[in-house]
Amino acid sequence: MSKIAFVFPGQGAQHVGMTREFYDSCPESREVFEMASAAAGYSIEDICFSETLPYDGGAGTAADGEPGPDGRVPNTKINQTRYTQPVLLTASLAILAAVQKAGIWADMAAGLSLGEYCALTAAGTFSVSDAVRIVCQRGIYMEEAVPTGGAMTAILSRKPIPIEEICASVDGQVSVANYNCPGQQVISGEKGAVDAAAAKLLEAGASRAVPLVVSGPFHSPMLFGAGKKLAALLADQEIRKPEFPVLSNVTAAPVSDPEEIRSLLGRQVCSSVRWQQSVEYMIAAGVDTFIEIGPGTTLTNFMKKIDRSVKALHVEKPEDLDAVKSVL
Repeated sequence: MSKIAFVFPGQGAQHVGMTREFYDSCPESREVFEMASAAAGYSIEDICFSETLPYDGGAGTAADGEPGPDGRVPNTKINQTRYTQPVLLTASLAILAAVQKAGIWADMAAGLSLGEYCALTAAGTFSVSDAVRIVCQRGIYMEEAVPTGGAMTAILSRKPIPIEEICASVDGQVSVANYNCPGQQVISGEKGAVDAAAAKLLEAGASRAVPLVVSGPFHSPMLFGAGKKLAALLADQEIRKPEFPVLSNVTAAPVSDPEEIRSLLGRQVCSSVRWQQSVEYMIAAGVDTFIEIGPGTTLTNFMKKIDRSVKALHVEKPEDLDAVKSVL
């Protein structure tokens, strides 16, 4: 029997204007934004849809330059971790609302890093408001915990290379942050160690090492402090058992016990994201149709490298949803 998995992208997929078409055309999507803004305490809509924002005197913003004659500055908040995370979560959940309104439901779900919170919300573990409040704090914890001198680099290869062994062989702290798909992993840690590991990986046969423009060494042990704060926050959070299997980034296996969900979400920010392994688990469990819900097609592209025998669809705009309905 055919099974459907919803998959949700992580930080990096965001862009100004994402989800605008669903916001304008689907009341259920608009309601998600309204709930999210109330939970965040600021306008998620403004950050998601506006090219410029009112100048706030530099408080809590990475805006460049002085405000223009209209008192506004370029919208750089959308790429600032503490804002990116709740805004991207909201955008993906607003699309999810339209997908579910169309009568499309998941048998399983997973999300890349931040996307795991979307997957858990889709399964009823969190309400929209609770998910937004949690990721608001998650973004702050990750931003504040960022050590100086951290870096991340994508390693691209056409053949298997001993990435874990090479990371362990260099001086300093560096480890695998993401197992995205065959031929693409990401390493994270101290900049000097990341650069040294990248050079050794190129010598071992990697085709490219691409430094990523990020604000810190995410999904590495250097974010342990952020994970500890997040675990403390989640200790008092109501967590319901998922209505269908949701895979953990840490284990690449379903997690259903609320206490285990709390523990794994705390560990997630400083542990490897096992995305390829998660997809392989779902395929082995009978999933033959994956629907990426959110901006961009990053996960859909990964899917093509993991297993071309399954359907890889995505929904970012209403016309995408129409195409998915025609396929299903």
